[in-house]
Amino acid sequence: MLPIFGASQLQTETSTNWTRCFLKDWSLLFKTQSEKPPSQMALVFVYGTLKQGQPNHEVLLNAAHGSATFRGRGHTAEPYPLVIAGEHNIPRLLHLPGWGHCVAGEIYTVDEQMLHFLDDFEGCPNMYQRTAVQVAVLEWKGEDSPGDSVQCFMYSTATYAPEWVHLPYHDSYDSEGPHGLRYNPRENR
Repeated sequence: MLPIFGASQLQTETSTNWTRCFLKDWSLLFKTQSEKPPSQMALVFVYGTLKQGQPNHEVLLNAAHGSATFRGRGHTAEPYPLVIAGEHNIPRLLHLPGWGHCVAGEIYTVDEQMLHFLDDFEGCPNMYQRTAVQVAVLEWKGEDSPGDSVQCFMYSTATYAPEWVHLPYHDSYDSEGPHGLRYNPRENR
């Protein structure tokens, strides 16, 4: 299953400055070329400050950024190292599949506008990269359950300081957690 619904094929185009996802054969989705394309919806897995009760969750609630709907809770099907790093104690999921723990988080359905906003908010592609990941579903809201797992977009980083690999790995994130590394909100930087 692709993270973008209604798409027959998803391709990734890479340029030197930007990585973006686009739909191949866009015209196959519409009956006539004169019809306006419907807003595409994507599943996004969040594990850090965007989760409910965390410092940046309000950006998902702001309709000016687009639409985001909570769908459920889950964890990455594969282990990843989730570390708290940098001078602002930011949770960062290092793109090292197979290392660390299966990371707990929340699943949201977002529209294209919110997805583009999240790309900017997460500093994609320089700070984080948006990749597809398989998520084991633990709880689902609504009757259209995807089953045991679903593919989602997730923001992880392949560009990090080498010493971050040696930081403690977490299986979930809470900005007020026992790690004692309090997140420094953007407005305080």
